[in-house]
Amino acid sequence: MSCLTVIAHASTQTNTRLGGILSPSQAIVRLQPGDLALGRLDVLGSLDGVERGMWVLDLLEQRGVCVLNSRASLALSHDKLATAEVLTLAGIPHPATTHVAPWREVGECRTPVVLKPRFGSWGRDVMLCATREDLSDAIARSRSRVWFNATGGVLQEFVPPLGFDLRVIVAAGHVVGAVSRRAPEGEWRTNLAFGAIRVPTDPPQEARRLAIAAAAAVGGDLVGVDLLPLTDGHWVVLEVNGAVDFTEEYSFSESVFDAARAALSGARAVRFDALEVLTPA
Repeated sequence: MSCLTVIAHASTQTNTRLGGILSPSQAIVRLQPGDLALGRLDVLGSLDGVERGMWVLDLLEQRGVCVLNSRASLALSHDKLATAEVLTLAGIPHPATTHVAPWREVGECRTPVVLKPRFGSWGRDVMLCATREDLSDAIARSRSRVWFNATGGVLQEFVPPLGFDLRVIVAAGHVVGAVSRRAPEGEWRTNLAFGAIRVPTDPPQEARRLAIAAAAAVGGDLVGVDLLPLTDGHWVVLEVNGAVDFTEEYSFSESVFDAARAALSGARAVRFDALEVLTPA
């Protein structure tokens, strides 16, 4: 297979636009040395981890398949606690984040704060806690959730909303697409599930730089980076999504899917050239 193969369990519109789709078990049988594969395994619907088959990405790499979005990069981008750690180590602005779980006491915590599943997505079970009492109630409600008892959640410093955010698509170190997500009146979240709308945009240079740096920090070859604006005109990276969904609305002058595939193909050439240099004759 010379074209891009997406390793995923779901035939989403994004996955099908990027390339042919194989499940992890199919990929083991069909992919050969020199093929190009993109890991797109997502978080579980139960929000307590990542879909099965992550180990396959390691095995394919060992067999000589060029794997983009490796197991390690997906693990870092899907786990919000791990994401926070690598962004902090890289000096990338990110809301202060701590782990909360049934087996961990909640220490001193400044409110307002946001409680999220550690492996969250789609804005589900995200709760804004304006007071310490709100936080206690949110944790009590979370105790009935599978994700909270399995992996815990994260408490994240609340960034005062300005009504919009940026979602930037980074492929092989290049910004290939973006939208601004505008929240409806009175809503602090910018998820489409809560009524936000997408507006095509050309991100400012600082946002582009931070998005590229965040992708590099998690080792992601194709990721979505969510950035929030600050009142002083700067930006903060909120999340990195290793299996981000996007549409043509994200496109600049070129289709975002064409731009992403071209960038990923370029990454394949660079990696194989490096392998040739490192492999003894």
